[in-house]
Amino acid sequence: MATNSISRAAKNPINFSARNVESQKKPIISRYLSFSQSTISLQKLSLVKGYHISRKLHNTAVFNVLETVESRSGLVSRTRDPDNVVNTEKPTILVSEKLGEAGLDLLRTFGTVECSYNLSPEELCAKISLCDALIVRSGTKVTRQVFEAAKGRLKVVGRAGVGIDNVDLQAATEFGCLVVNAPTANTIAAAEHGIALLASMARNVAQADASMKAGKWQRTKYVGVSLVGKTLAIMGFGKVGSEVARRAKGLGMHVIAHDPYAPADRARAIGVELVSFDQAISTADFISLHMPLTPTTNKIFNDETFSKMKKGVRIVNVARGGVIDEDALVRALDSGTVAQAALDVFTEEPPPNDSKLVQHENVTVTPHLGASTKEAQEGVAVEIAEAVVGALRGELSATAVNAPMVPPEVLSELAPYVTLAEKLGRLAVQLVAGGSGIQSVKVVYKSARDPDNLDTRLLRAMITKGIIEPISDSHINLVNADFTAKQKGLRISEERVVADSSSDYPIDSILVHVSNVESKFASALTDNGNISIEGRVKYGIPHLTCVGSFGVDVSLDGNLILCRQVDQPGMIGRVGNILGERNVNVSFMSVGRTVKRTKAIMAIGVDEEPDKDTLKKIGEVSAIEEFVFLDL
Repeated sequence: MATNSISRAAKNPINFSARNVESQKKPIISRYLSFSQSTISLQKLSLVKGYHISRKLHNTAVFNVLETVESRSGLVSRTRDPDNVVNTEKPTILVSEKLGEAGLDLLRTFGTVECSYNLSPEELCAKISLCDALIVRSGTKVTRQVFEAAKGRLKVVGRAGVGIDNVDLQAATEFGCLVVNAPTANTIAAAEHGIALLASMARNVAQADASMKAGKWQRTKYVGVSLVGKTLAIMGFGKVGSEVARRAKGLGMHVIAHDPYAPADRARAIGVELVSFDQAISTADFISLHMPLTPTTNKIFNDETFSKMKKGVRIVNVARGGVIDEDALVRALDSGTVAQAALDVFTEEPPPNDSKLVQHENVTVTPHLGASTKEAQEGVAVEIAEAVVGALRGELSATAVNAPMVPPEVLSELAPYVTLAEKLGRLAVQLVAGGSGIQSVKVVYKSARDPDNLDTRLLRAMITKGIIEPISDSHINLVNADFTAKQKGLRISEERVVADSSSDYPIDSILVHVSNVESKFASALTDNGNISIEGRVKYGIPHLTCVGSFGVDVSLDGNLILCRQVDQPGMIGRVGNILGERNVNVSFMSVGRTVKRTKAIMAIGVDEEPDKDTLKKIGEVSAIEEFVFLDL
């Protein structure tokens, strides 16, 4: 068996999981798709086209897409009755840097908020294992050590601002922790500050102010330059960059921009020309930086790039300090290549008191004030609080930075299919014989809709979850599904097939093939030797519709017994009597066959897990050729 394959730990076919049956009455979805009592969330998740959901079915559907986190933190508990939902304990939210009161008030309505500022790395690691969410600004470093110390409890990190270079995204993803930011609330403030620095630099406002306060009157020394007609190169044409461009156009400047990901039509709409990096820096009179700090952009403005600039260029940076090699900038200022610089951000914050760059007479500096307006601070606080609370409730935030985002309308429509996907994955892995390992899974989505309009990322994550979680200690969600599958040597391929059905429903059926494995239930194998199961959603409830080549009609709720039998009268009654004698309640029975009076598959839904003797008695029925118990 390959060492990196997924294999079953238990060989006993009637004891697939040590998990308590009661705790498995409803499936688990992603760790951050957690319980919500929000009426709005419930309505969103139950809006499945084509049928009406009663309150009972509505709540059941919500249960089917929400996770309890009993295995992680005991944070939320649920009863067996979906109408009787009790949130027994509030999540703990750690705020490690100052946040506006409006945001804190919002957080307090949902969880227990602890504000602990100026924590050392050791203090943060000591606290984090007791927290479900962490909110930071730019000063707190959320490292791999923090995620390791959290021991799986931390579900979301909220960055109150745009940049996330102080958060280890790779580690967050590996540990299944969602990272969200607040990219819009401070956009205008940052753009305004950029323009303020641009104008004050051009007219030597800071230097003239300091001169006058020193008792001097030096009009001739502080002659500035005009902005009208000058070329401004905006490096990074995102939200802030585009807002700076609009304001610079209003000042009469000619604006160009470089951004490898910006759409040209959006730039043209505000009169901005997108150009190459070298063209931007070589033709600009002013350069305004609005790019993120990544390995690619780290110290991208260095001796080489400064040498390509027009002599006397002026630079503004309200983005990230690390994009500039600060020693190289000092050299460029001393040589006159760069006439002036206006900086709001620095590689090290705060910078050293003896920083040559900060002390340079041709540099205007501010202490990271880009988002520091009253309006922006409150806006950022509310935006990040909403994102964190939404993540804890199970809503997929549009500001998540380490997960493929599923739009709310897609999530609500896919809700019952999400449950179906996880159930099929859970069934598939239990059908694999004890000595086999799963390495290759193919998922076929049948839909009447255009395949290009079918977003299956969440479904793929839930199939991965269903396959991996029953046989490992991994906890899978949309954040870490692909990463964990790759780690465990599991390759999941997808195919979209056009179905002759109504396009009112996103998916007609989901088919799961497991290749190159042995099956403990031979009837689940197709002619090519693959385990094959298929399911669909009927009236909002996931159903198993095909096992191998046998058609069945089974509600995927509770537990399931599959029997291959000789197709003859009385079989349902005989098996039903065995279960009834042992006080095992049967919720449904379904028989599928290929040819009359030959072979058939009987699918039996049971509320309780039968004991070994009961299952043994079923197996002793002469007409039953094979059977398997499956824990859903």
